[in-house]
Amino acid sequence: AAASKWNLLTFDTEEDVAVSLAKYTAELSGKFAAERGAFTVVLSGGTLIDTLRKLAEPPYLETVQWSKWHVFWVDERVVPKDHVDSNYKLAVDGLLSKVPIPTDQVYAINDTLSAEGAAADYETVLKQLVKSGVLAMSTATGFPRFDLMLLGMGPDGHLASLFPGHPLLNENQKWVTHIMDSPKPPPQRITFTFPVIKSSAYVAMVVTGPGEASAVKKVLSDDKTLPLLPTEMAILQDGEFTWFTDKQAVSMLQNK
Repeated sequence: AAASKWNLLTFDTEEDVAVSLAKYTAELSGKFAAERGAFTVVLSGGTLIDTLRKLAEPPYLETVQWSKWHVFWVDERVVPKDHVDSNYKLAVDGLLSKVPIPTDQVYAINDTLSAEGAAADYETVLKQLVKSGVLAMSTATGFPRFDLMLLGMGPDGHLASLFPGHPLLNENQKWVTHIMDSPKPPPQRITFTFPVIKSSAYVAMVVTGPGEASAVKKVLSDDKTLPLLPTEMAILQDGEFTWFTDKQAVSMLQNK
């Protein structure tokens, strides 16, 4: 039942995924820039930024309305912005430094605060952007409705910093929360909560290579044995969830 709420796109190679993902993102950018005058984009870490590389090349470099973009992170490690573990640094080095998004429309966490403080501060920033009309609200859920979340999945089936079996999977009040004991280092992070992820208008789940193949099999097969992996729980309330995969990522799926 869950899989029917997901669109699964599978390409021969990671390069083909990158080409398709850039086109998809650029088309949504145009749609929301026209409809709302803003495009709210959520990034994650891992290999995603590299797979977005085509956006920094023609024709997108010249044709995308970069001035309408507002960029956020679905999760962030509580480290300085220039730290090797920073998702902000990863995105700046790989994409944001190559495209003309206004710097005041790129929302990094406050890296001078504690994990708890940084999460609360980030939620405050989001609430201000809702008030100013930049960030939409979901009438269905009462949580912010981002235009597009570009996400990845770990080999354990985690997304954002929502890990299998962790109490944060049950957080249903906060928009942004913090984690002190991430099973994957570094341990201190902030993360969007499930209600925010599930309120998105569009989600692209980008998984390439063989490393997550067993998690892909668990998430996308009909076998819904408990406990569910975090990514299995990411069913959108009123949005479109599309998987961008290559053949290696879906290699363990039957009738793929």
